[in-house]
Amino acid sequence: MQLTNVGQDADHTGMANTHTTPSAPIYRARNWFGFLLLAAIIWGMPEFVLANAQVDPALEPLIRKAIADGDCFEDRFEREVWFTAMEPKLSRLLKDADERKDILEQVQCEAKRLRLPPGLVMAVIDVESQFNRWAVSRAGAVGLMQVMPFWPRKLGMDNSQLVKIPHNIHIGCTILKYYLDHEKGDYTKALGRYNGSPGRRNYSDKVLIRLDDRWRFR
Repeated sequence: MQLTNVGQDADHTGMANTHTTPSAPIYRARNWFGFLLLAAIIWGMPEFVLANAQVDPALEPLIRKAIADGDCFEDRFEREVWFTAMEPKLSRLLKDADERKDILEQVQCEAKRLRLPPGLVMAVIDVESQFNRWAVSRAGAVGLMQVMPFWPRKLGMDNSQLVKIPHNIHIGCTILKYYLDHEKGDYTKALGRYNGSPGRRNYSDKVLIRLDDRWRFR
């Protein structure tokens, strides 16, 4: 299929006629189409955290404590219920079976340790990175939960650890729990702070829609 340049019409010879100027309605239609296309692309992209996210000084001691606490106790029955509900959904988005297992185990562990809704954690990961542990934002946020890159320096970790599933979810869940407590359980406000966009609902609405549509658990 042969295409002509935007703003050019082809005459009966097949040559582009560069002297034809589209009318104002055509310009408006093209601009509107371009806007819709851009919006569709943005809506479908991972919602990376912004550069001003996760900078609250009170977070550092909480994350240090979370790392020191180590592994959490695993209830085998709860694990089976969780995996039965979530594995089929996650398998449609992530092909690597080992990564699915690691993500589901870590999310359940951290949600139990911090008393977080595990479905909310899954929705945050879905929107933030689409379960791509290698995701990196323009602001430098890394991994499944888009942890900001200054955390390894503060915690004496190597930057490469942020792409590891346990480390990333461990830190990300601690940050999310802090903002939920700070906002007294208000999901919209807490998610806005997590993303670095307090007062704006685009990000929080997207996460909550994803929670209701895909990741609601009990």
